[in-house]
This record gives sequence, structure tokens and C-alpha cells, in this order.
Amino acid sequence: MTRLTHDPIDADALTRSVASPLAGAVVLFLGTVRALTGDEVTLALEYDAYAPMAEAELAKLDADVRARWPVIGVALVHRLGRLEVGAVSVAVAVSSPHRVEAFEAARYAIDALKAHVPIWKKDVRPAGDAWVHPEAP
Repeated sequence: MTRLTHDPIDADALTRSVASPLAGAVVLFLGTVRALTGDEVTLALEYDAYAPMAEAELAKLDADVRARWPVIGVALVHRLGRLEVGAVSVAVAVSSPHRVEAFEAARYAIDALKAHVPIWKKDVRPAGDAWVHPEAP
């Protein structure tokens, strides 16, 4: 499952979507909106994307993870719109027969998502809003 959404991310449903009797490990990563970025106070984040391009990149990332690790399930979900502090903005869930592969695949997936999927983030701050560049893995 790969998707963009304006709706809250349901971590339990995401975990169930990758669970399998063949999986001995399920790793779930939730990225949340934090109140501080360095020394800057964050009031909220606003995410935007050109959906067809971002969804195509998410699908490529899903295929890449599946080619690199013996995963059973992969789910990549990113929210769009304005998100308040504490909200889940991105989720990655991976299942595999063994924990090492599940952790490696999940780490790779979130790092690659942040670096390569064209989702733009605006940090809403008391001193003024600022667009934040993608992170390098």
C-alpha cells in the first residue's frame, strides 16, 4: 500500500495491512510533527505534493524495498495539508520473516521517502513560515 492522504493515519490499520502468518517481524515507523526544529518553535507543518508524481515515486520505492529485502508487506503513507504538533505526518510499515530485514527495510524506506518523494513541507513558525528542503538520507 502506498498513498497520500489528507486523513489521519491509522497506525493499527497500517500494521494490520502488512501483517502475515509468514512474518516474524513487523516494524512500524511514525513520523510526527514536533514542537521544535533546532531552536525554532513549530506551530504546525503544511505538506503539499503534486500527487501523480509523488504517488509514482512511492510506488517505485515500494518496488525497490521489495527487490532489496525479503519483505512480505510494505506500506508507505504520507499526509498532506496542515498538521498540528503531535500529528502523525508519515508512516512506514514493513513485515518480513526476520527482524533484521524488517528494520533495515523500514529505515531505508523512510530515508528514501524523505529524500526522493516530492512532498513539500512548510514549517509554520511564530517568526514566519519557512519552506523546508527535503532531508538527505
